[in-house]
Amino acid sequence: MNTKQSILSTAKSTIEIESKAIENLSELLNDEFAEAVELIYNSKGRVIITGIGKSAIIATKIVATLNSTGTPAVFMHAADAIHGDLGLILEDDVVICISKSGNTPEIKVLVPLIKNAKNKMIAITGNKDSYLGQQADFVLNAYVEQEACPNNLAPTTSTTAQLVLGDALAVCLLELRGFSSRDFAKYHPGGSLGKRLYLRVNDLSSQNLKPQVGLNATIKEVIVEITEKMLGVTAVVENNTIVGIITDGDLRRMLSKSDNIANLTAKDIMSNNPRRIAEDAMAVDAKELMEAHEISQLLVEQDGKYAGVVHLHDLIKEGIL
Repeated sequence: MNTKQSILSTAKSTIEIESKAIENLSELLNDEFAEAVELIYNSKGRVIITGIGKSAIIATKIVATLNSTGTPAVFMHAADAIHGDLGLILEDDVVICISKSGNTPEIKVLVPLIKNAKNKMIAITGNKDSYLGQQADFVLNAYVEQEACPNNLAPTTSTTAQLVLGDALAVCLLELRGFSSRDFAKYHPGGSLGKRLYLRVNDLSSQNLKPQVGLNATIKEVIVEITEKMLGVTAVVENNTIVGIITDGDLRRMLSKSDNIANLTAKDIMSNNPRRIAEDAMAVDAKELMEAHEISQLLVEQDGKYAGVVHLHDLIKEGIL
């Protein structure tokens, strides 16, 4: 077997081992998982998630997922907790301890302190009979048969199992809370995902100039308007109502067909019934409309009146496309 084949074989084996372990997790779920979700959902406090080593790294990801989906969460490193950070835990907080073995020295020191404070504790562990498993109020079984590591030592499959259980917790809580796309946008205002959910057409078109000409505008006036407004298009407007559109492509086609353009006006070369969109529509709707009709601009309307132009470049700039 050559080197490339060997690498691919190892990669496939890793994926297969981990995927089988994840599939087995669903068989390990029981009422304790549901009760743990209900505990968090009904809690007046936050979720404090702690762990050591690789489990601590998984804990930070679960914290991030919970926070972004409506469940306030805080990471607390197990080693730091017993050196002062235990003060992070407030009276109504629920604590989740993550540990593959459930028997690490830091966990054995930390668990009694949490219990003494009367906080409810959820364990995510691969050993439900461990010290952590025995002391926790609820145990989420993250047992895996083997690590993907050929020496069965480096945390690989076990941390994947922990991560998946954390995602399952977050999604269950999300559904219980009725967490909507609008809620998601509120927590992700700076990212492209959030922008897809809150950015409206007017947020983009209002930043552009507003090209427009009348029906009887000369070709020179049309060219000047398209050039000055720098959007490659102008609306043809009558009584502030859109009656047509002229693009720079229309101008090129006109020049290729006509030898005498001196007497032509906007109404002679415009396209009737142009694609348009309401200014309060979502920007992502503008994207889909442009893609569906293979166009680069949409005319924008407000209460049936011409309000501006939204351009494909606006969507690209905001990360919508």
